[in-house]
Amino acid sequence: MTTGPLALSFVRSYVDIDALPFVNAEVALVGRSNVGKSSLLNALAQHKNLAKTSKTPGATRLMNAFELAPENSGRWVMDLPGYGFAKVSKAEQQKWATMLSEYIEERENLVSVILLIDGAVGPTSLDLQTVEWLHSLDRPITYVATKADKVKPSKSKKRRTELTEKLGVTKADVTWLSAEKGSGIPELRQTIRNLLGAS
Repeated sequence: MTTGPLALSFVRSYVDIDALPFVNAEVALVGRSNVGKSSLLNALAQHKNLAKTSKTPGATRLMNAFELAPENSGRWVMDLPGYGFAKVSKAEQQKWATMLSEYIEERENLVSVILLIDGAVGPTSLDLQTVEWLHSLDRPITYVATKADKVKPSKSKKRRTELTEKLGVTKADVTWLSAEKGSGIPELRQTIRNLLGAS
């Protein structure tokens, strides 16, 4: 089993789904605008500047494509704009929402949505709406709880139980991780390799 960094390289940013080329397979990082998608992407690749991060939610404003190393070309990881809170105009938020929905609904070679839930907060109403929407589209979901290091050890067991019950999944269905501490990152790397059929 390979658990080393994902050899990801930035391809380009897209605004329009029609501009996306055909690839063999791709997974998409989806979650609230402050859930830590870009930080996670950097941790997966062990490259701190691969994806733009910001202390202000909403750093990801386009569909950003990253490709695995040449021996696995045609296998992409997509970093999508977040939903929910971000200090941008309503019009900008609507543009992101349209971009996200069109991508999820229409992208044929999307093999799984990697849904990121803030482990320190638990599933919000927006997260649960997103789960329902993905189920209605029959999109496979890979559940990931971020910011595990922000949960006090004394509350960890209870928080994990609450999170899985709200999502309606088992504990085995959720990968808990911390992009900052590195816990859970090797497991998610392997999951992504398996989903993409990568070596």
